[in-house]
Amino acid sequence: MVETSRPARRDSYTVDTLLAVTVRVFNERGYDGTSMEDLSRAAGISKSSIYHHVKGKEELLRLAVGRALDGLFGTLDEPEAREGTALARLEHVVRRTTAVLLAELPYVTLLLRVRGNTATEQWALQRRREFDHRVAELLAEAVAEGQLRADVEPRLATRLLFGMINSLVEWYRQDADGKSAALVVDAVAELAFHGLRAP
Repeated sequence: MVETSRPARRDSYTVDTLLAVTVRVFNERGYDGTSMEDLSRAAGISKSSIYHHVKGKEELLRLAVGRALDGLFGTLDEPEAREGTALARLEHVVRRTTAVLLAELPYVTLLLRVRGNTATEQWALQRRREFDHRVAELLAEAVAEGQLRADVEPRLATRLLFGMINSLVEWYRQDADGKSAALVVDAVAELAFHGLRAP
């Protein structure tokens, strides 16, 4: 007699594995278009099993976008982001931000798609603005030190820079060996700093 595969038991899931399924469904259907029933089906567990781990859909969203935000803000606390010239610190942040985006692609994709419709989405948008502001300050410092061109307003340069980085979520697919991620990080840094560097 052949056994049919059974859905995963509640105790076989962790918050992290549940979150991975949740983020995939949120990215496919949109947060507003996803029900707890959808998540239950995708995970192969009952809704009550999901509630064993979290309070509901919005908590899952907060955990997911929080993971992306923690990765991004973590780059600002690294020693290379706090020591050295403003240009060296900025380049480190750009490289690490790109690397975090590629490593946490589904989570950052979800973060970039929030629109402020819930308290969690509003919190995520505020945190994104805070991150952008801190990078803009660093860019302005590099301009003041004469390391970057002064004819592009720092906030505009920051938006253009992150427009390029954030566009990766639309087309990047990691190779099995992960080598392409390093190539993308190098290309982003080269394009950004070749165009921004003062003559």
